Amino acid sequence: MKIAAVTDDGQTICPHFGRAAYYAVLTVEDGQIVGQELRSKLGHAQFAAEEQAGPATEDPRGHGFGAGAHDRHTRMAQAIADCQVLLAGGMGWGARESLQQQGIQVVTTDVADIRAAAQSYLDGNLVERPDLLH
Repeated sequence: MKIAAVTDDGQTICPHFGRAAYYAVLTVEDGQIVGQELRSKLGHAQFAAEEQAGPATEDPRGHGFGAGAHDRHTRMAQAIADCQVLLAGGMGWGARESLQQQGIQVVTTDVADIRAAAQSYLDGNLVERPDLLH
């Protein structure tokens, strides 16, 4: 099993999925974290030109559902296609839905330490924080 977390430093969970520079990917075997790697992540900075190119339309479902958003989220998730879970400090509803459509369980949390959050998830104790979705 692999658990990804959005991060800027490889140690802490970034508070916003779209702004994070990396994914920390933890490899889990027999309920224990046995490895960690850092993978580059596409984000808002890389998509700024695309977002400006089209009309700024607001989707009635909220943030992250506008034209092209699902495609951007899909490209952002390509680096973690082999992961089953994503830990994030916050994200838009559209990003969450796009990731879940790709079979990645999204868990928003206020636990900052990546390894602590992942171990808490594995132990069944990580509290989901839907209030961190926007």
